[in-house]
Amino acid sequence: MGIYLNPGNDGFRRAVRSEIYVDKTGLIALTNKYLDTEQQFICVSRPRRFGKSMALGMLAAYYSRGCDSRKLFGGLKIEDDPTYEEYLNRYDVIYLNMQQFLIEAASERITEYLEQEVYGELLKEYEEFLGKDRMGLAVALRRIYAATGRKVVFLIDEWDCVMRERQESEELQRQYLDFLRNLLKDQPYVALAYMTGILPVKKYGQHSALNMFWEFSMIDQGFFEEYTGFTEREVQELCERFSMDFALAGSWYDGYQFVRFQHIYNPKSVVEAMHRRRFSNYWTSTETYDALKIYMDMDFDGLRQDIVQMLGGERIKVNTLSFQNDMRNFRVKDDVLTLLIHLGYLGYDSEREEAFIPNREISREFENAMSVGGWPEVMRVLKASEKLLEDTLLGDDERVAKGLDRAHTEVASILTYNDENSLACAVGLAYYSARKDYRVIREMPAGYGFADIVFLPLAYSKKPAIIVELKYDKSARTAISQIKDRQYIEGLAGYSGEVVLVGINYDKGSKNKPHSCIIEKTMYGIQTK
Repeated sequence: MGIYLNPGNDGFRRAVRSEIYVDKTGLIALTNKYLDTEQQFICVSRPRRFGKSMALGMLAAYYSRGCDSRKLFGGLKIEDDPTYEEYLNRYDVIYLNMQQFLIEAASERITEYLEQEVYGELLKEYEEFLGKDRMGLAVALRRIYAATGRKVVFLIDEWDCVMRERQESEELQRQYLDFLRNLLKDQPYVALAYMTGILPVKKYGQHSALNMFWEFSMIDQGFFEEYTGFTEREVQELCERFSMDFALAGSWYDGYQFVRFQHIYNPKSVVEAMHRRRFSNYWTSTETYDALKIYMDMDFDGLRQDIVQMLGGERIKVNTLSFQNDMRNFRVKDDVLTLLIHLGYLGYDSEREEAFIPNREISREFENAMSVGGWPEVMRVLKASEKLLEDTLLGDDERVAKGLDRAHTEVASILTYNDENSLACAVGLAYYSARKDYRVIREMPAGYGFADIVFLPLAYSKKPAIIVELKYDKSARTAISQIKDRQYIEGLAGYSGEVVLVGINYDKGSKNKPHSCIIEKTMYGIQTK
C-alpha cells in the first residue's frame, strides 16, 4: 500500500470506528454501476465539510488492491448489493489530494510535483514494466496497462483548489486542466474517475479540458442526493440516540433541498451537535464570516435587495447558467448567488430555480457578516425584532404597528413596498428573531386558502402559534376577518394551545403611520367544558 497508489482502508476504518458513523456505502453501488462505461467520469461537487473526503476514503477502501476490506464493510448496506463481491479490492487506486500538492509544490510546479510523487510509487510496484527510463505519468500507466491489463480507479479530492486558491494565475489553471485531461481523457487504463471539490468543472472561459465529466453539484445532485449530506431519517435516528430535539436540529441544520430528498442536513454540524449535546454554529465556525461578506458586498444591482428578501424568508429566482464556475469572473448578481449556492450559504430549489437561506446556522452567518459594516439599517431591524415579537405576543397592536413603521423606514432604501409580497418580505424581516422558537411558513395551505405567514412553535418552545394576514391599501380589520372567514386556524392540525391572530395593513398614502394592526387571541385544539 502507498500514499497515492492503493492507499488502503485506514481512512475508512477510522470513520466506521467513530462514535458517529452514518452508513453511506450505497454510494459504492452507484460507482460500480458506472465502472468502465461512458459515464465513468464523475464529478460530485459540494460545500466544504460535507463529507467529500470521507466518501473518497470509503471508495479507496472498497476498490484498493492489496488490502482486505471485507470485515470493514460487513453489515453495511453495500454488502447486500449484487456487485459487492465483483469489485471488492480488485482495482489499482490512485488517490490524489490536490490541496496537498498545491501546498507542497513550488507555486507553478504542482503537476510536475504530482507526477514525481505518484510515479515514484508506481515504480516500486511495477518496476519490471517501467524499467529505468523516466516517463510521464500517463505514459507509465499505459505501459502498465498494456503489460498487465490492470485498470485504475482515480479518486481526486479538492480538484478545484487551483481554481479557488490561484484565481489570478490563468496560465497555471490551463496547465493544470491540460494535465488532468491528458491523464484521464480517452485513456485505456481508466476504469473510473471520481472527482470532488466545491466548484463544478463545466466552464472556465473557453477552456473545456474536462468536458468528459458527468457533473453533480448543489444545483443538481441527481443520483447523489442521498449522499450529499444527512437525510431526515438519518438525523432523526441520531437525535433519538443522543436524546437531542429533532425539530430544533431541523431549524439549525436542515434546508438543503433537492428533487427527491427535500430535507438534507449539514453533516458536519449535525455530528458536532450530537457530540457536544448542544446546537450551535459548527459548520460556519470553520471559516470566518469575511469569506461570505466579500460576496455579499459586491456591487451588483439588486444583490442587496435579494439578500434582504431572503433574510425575510423569501425565495429568489436565480439564473445559474451564466456562472463561469470560478471565484473571480462575476458579471451579474446571479453569478454571485450561484457561487453562494455552491459554497453552501444558500439552498436551491432546482424545480423552481429559486435560492433561499436554508437554516438558522446560515442566517446567523449572514447576520455576522452584516454586523461588521455596510448594512446598518438591516441590523437595526434585526435587533428590534425581539421586541416586535414580544409586543405581538402581548397583544399590543399599537406598538406592533409602530415597530413595523420603523422597520419600513430602515429598509426603504433597499426594499420597495409595491404589493402584499414585498410587504410580507419586510414583515418577515421585522420578525427575524422569531426563527429561534418558530418554524416560519409563507403561504401555508390552511382552511379555505393560504395564510400569508404562519409561525409554528418548535417542539421545545412554549410560545403560542401566530397567524399573520397582510393587506395592502385595505384595512387590518379586513385581514383579521379573512383569517376567521377562511378558517386559517384549521391549518394548525396537530397543534393545540393559544393562537395569536395578527392582521396587518399597509396604507401607501399615509406618511406618518402607514401600518395598522389588529391582534386577537384564541385557543385551538383544546376541549373546554
